[in-house]
Amino acid sequence: MFTDVIRVTSGGDFDVTLSYKQILIVVVTGVLLLGFWFLVQKTALGRAQRACEQDRTMAALLGVNVDRTISLTFVMGAALAAVAGTLYMMYYGVVNFADGFVPGVKAFTAAVLGGIGSLPGAVIGGLLTLAAWGAGAWSFDARRNAAPAVNSRFPLAA
Repeated sequence: MFTDVIRVTSGGDFDVTLSYKQILIVVVTGVLLLGFWFLVQKTALGRAQRACEQDRTMAALLGVNVDRTISLTFVMGAALAAVAGTLYMMYYGVVNFADGFVPGVKAFTAAVLGGIGSLPGAVIGGLLTLAAWGAGAWSFDARRNAAPAVNSRFPLAA
């Protein structure tokens, strides 16, 4: 499934290719990002989520069902994790019990870097994290995880 590649360019020593799997992952991510941005910014549930994030007590006083809003938010998070896991499995083809650790660290780093609670900030934080992780993997052995190299070169803790 989606095993073909598109040759973007051919160089003297290398070829740049994109697989249909990579294109599908980017498209699905973009659609979900736009969908959740719309949900958070333009719907009653999104307004309730923002109200609960600001002040749960005041949101409850204004008629927001805080428990229902929090429960739905966790359900949406689980659904996003299921989609991410499915795309991860489709791309790599094999699953290990510890496969979620490194992507979890990357996601947490992106959220902290981009600002927790900001969807556009999370995207920017994700791109910065990707660039930092890639710089570490490029300048060291790319077959191993580059987390120690990135953490020593780009300290993110304030």
